[in-house]
Amino acid sequence: MKLNSAVIECLKAHPDRRLTAREIAGWITERYPEETQKKLERSRSLQTDADLLQQLVAEIGANRPAIQKRFPQARTTEDRPRLYFWSEASEEAEVAQTEQLYNEVTPEQPLIAISESPPREMELYPKLAQYLDVEFGIHCQRIDEKRSANKRGPQGNRWLFPDMVALEDLTKEWTAEVRQCVSEAGAQKARMWSLEVKLLLNRSNVREAYFQTVSNSSWANFAYLVSGDIEGVETLRELRMLAALHGVGVIKLDANNPSESQILIPARERQEIDWANCNRLASENTDFQKVINLLWQFHRTGDARPNEWQS
Repeated sequence: MKLNSAVIECLKAHPDRRLTAREIAGWITERYPEETQKKLERSRSLQTDADLLQQLVAEIGANRPAIQKRFPQARTTEDRPRLYFWSEASEEAEVAQTEQLYNEVTPEQPLIAISESPPREMELYPKLAQYLDVEFGIHCQRIDEKRSANKRGPQGNRWLFPDMVALEDLTKEWTAEVRQCVSEAGAQKARMWSLEVKLLLNRSNVREAYFQTVSNSSWANFAYLVSGDIEGVETLRELRMLAALHGVGVIKLDANNPSESQILIPARERQEIDWANCNRLASENTDFQKVINLLWQFHRTGDARPNEWQS
């Protein structure tokens, strides 16, 4: 048994599944019991079946670059644990398919549960809002670029408006005296987050998605590119390089379990909000106007009104 060939055999046998290295290793031990037993007997360091399984997991991870170099159809995500899968579609085709799902959605269409079919982009918005609310106490508002007064052609407004905007209340743990003092001093009481959401990031779309985020988030304190899937080490390496240059962070969103989402790359904070840009966005889009109204109410009353934010 050649391990790399066995890994490819496993992935091809499960074309619709994303498997961890441990799941692949378990399949290999079941598929090739004699060969794996001989491996156990030959090694002095492997004493139990559990040791063998862990060794196979380690070897699969170590051999991943060689496997992907020989078989480009063997893809991986950058989850932890990393997921392996087989896809005959090109990276460009994968992005096109996810974009088609996004463009086919209308407000009248019912949302399908994530467990029943691949998610649509709009299904990720409430998941992201849940994660940010639970982990950071941040309140989110969906920004629908289709509600903009100025029509800029197909998808033109996506470069101007982010998918979501969020308010981070810095005062929620402060005493009344500190709040009053900060109000008198005119110091910062909130930070605004701008969030661009994608179903998938891979080598074919990572730069376009990143610079779309740069374009539509230049007004905010924090800017994040959020993705349900990030495929390939090269994609994550590119995101880190771009983040070092431009300051936009990256969030890996776990759509099935939002609490397991994580900030892979922290965003660089901008100290000041670009109010001229905010004025432009609010004058063209009713969702963004609502954000400005809620922010004004917060600064006037100290109440973030979390129930009025709509994810």
